[in-house]
Amino acid sequence: MPDLVFRDAVAADLASIIGMYHDDILGQQRETVSEPPDDAYLHAFAEIDADPRHRLIVVESNRKIVGTLQLSYLPHLVLRGGERAQIEAVRVHSGERSSGIGESMIRWAIDQAREHGCRLVQLTTNSERPEARRFYERLGFTASHVGMKLALASDQGGEYGVELH
Repeated sequence: MPDLVFRDAVAADLASIIGMYHDDILGQQRETVSEPPDDAYLHAFAEIDADPRHRLIVVESNRKIVGTLQLSYLPHLVLRGGERAQIEAVRVHSGERSSGIGESMIRWAIDQAREHGCRLVQLTTNSERPEARRFYERLGFTASHVGMKLALASDQGGEYGVELH
């Protein structure tokens, strides 16, 4: 297992992050790779970066970005007012998969949640990625709830969802 460095992303990392998002069949349908990154990505990064409850993380090995995830802390009244951590957008560079990096990333995020005082860690995985579900189950996650989403129309002609009338 290579030595990994976990750090908060900076704007200069966006091309690498977006490239990892785009590097699968689902990502190719919804992400746009360009240099410089599209303004929508820059705006979203600025929002994440400005909010201490959200962290966009990159993982480096030998000074190369090999993974990314977003870790968000969500206050709740449930669980007696317990905060929860949400792990999203977990990606490992295609040339580094099956090397243990993904497991290290999730374990790191869980440790961060514990240090933050969270009572629960949650994540979602697309139902079209059964291998990802098996991966998370192997790490102790259970499919205890049914996640539901409603995609809203995008400003690019509705390619991300439908408009409700």
